[in-house]
Amino acid sequence: MATTVHEPPKIDPDHSPDHSGNGGWRNLVPAGGTPRVAQEYSPPPSSTAIWVVLFAITMMFAAFTSAFIVRKASLDWQTFTLPSILYFNTLLLIASSVTLEIARRRITAFMGGLKTQVESPARWLYITLFLGLLFVAGQYVAWRQLRAEGLYLATNPSSSFFYLLTATHALHVLGGLGGLIYVIRKLSKSVLRRNQFVATARYWHFMGALWVYLLLLLWMKL
Repeated sequence: MATTVHEPPKIDPDHSPDHSGNGGWRNLVPAGGTPRVAQEYSPPPSSTAIWVVLFAITMMFAAFTSAFIVRKASLDWQTFTLPSILYFNTLLLIASSVTLEIARRRITAFMGGLKTQVESPARWLYITLFLGLLFVAGQYVAWRQLRAEGLYLATNPSSSFFYLLTATHALHVLGGLGGLIYVIRKLSKSVLRRNQFVATARYWHFMGALWVYLLLLLWMKL
């Protein structure tokens, strides 16, 4: 009696059943979930990128701080009085963070459909931008004052670290000013995304906190 051998059924991997909710690795959706819910748990690229940037800046200034403290123990270290304008510059940067927070609230209301009840938030962004520019100008004045006292980049290890820390921070502030200009342009065209503004605001507030830390470090060690 002949035995009939049945060919095993062929399974298409693209259409194989998958009870994990992932659609056979085509749709990364949690079991029992929906694509909309999955997207809510995925941070936008700008949100992730800003944390990477802030971490890198933190590590860089941590390395500067370590070198600063170690170098201060040398016998050729020369102390000097910090330019008084630095304290005024600090107030400018703190005030810019306040105006940026006011702009954030205005933008939230503006995007929430209250355009007729809320004044244009661009006004507060321009104020923040202006305060940031004043801060950078004030840092330049501080450098001019030190040069007038005969303290240059290569005069002493202490002055070298002062110029290094303040100039590097000022360059990062200029990057934040570029971000504010980008936000203002996007807002004027009504194409500003919330995550773009949040990333810019986080960076700017971080620059303010970083400067307060640097000022305290210089004040205690110089």
